Amino acid sequence: MNTLSYKTKSANAASVERKWLVIDVEGEIVGRIASKIAAVLRGKHKPDFTPHFDNGDHVIVLNSALVRFTGEKMTDKVYLRHTGYPGGQRKTTPRDIMARKPERVLEMAIRGMLPKTKLGRAQIKKLHIYAGTDHPHAAQTPTELK
Repeated sequence: MNTLSYKTKSANAASVERKWLVIDVEGEIVGRIASKIAAVLRGKHKPDFTPHFDNGDHVIVLNSALVRFTGEKMTDKVYLRHTGYPGGQRKTTPRDIMARKPERVLEMAIRGMLPKTKLGRAQIKKLHIYAGTDHPHAAQTPTELK
């Protein structure tokens, strides 16, 4: 009988090492870049990925005002929300959101790709989105994410 035992290693608070990554999304398509960022926030790019533990990295997103949609989605896509009151359904388009708060479009796309649990709420806190090229996280010495 073979006495060797192989155990799967699960990530935990003592073994996780969080990095700070910066990504420039100028000219990128919203959904494609959002899925890559969501995978990094979850930690799926690491060999010790554990689905029930938050071992993802911090992500700084620059130039979020310059992302793009394919086709006519900028005017035809509709985001729905509800105020909670009768007749309170509100509709808006990406063009309207980009005019008011350009970071919001990418944030909503990434948030929709994360778990809808306490774990997902903890992972979204590691996302830092900025419309321009400046960010206040130089002290963390972020590295470029390809």
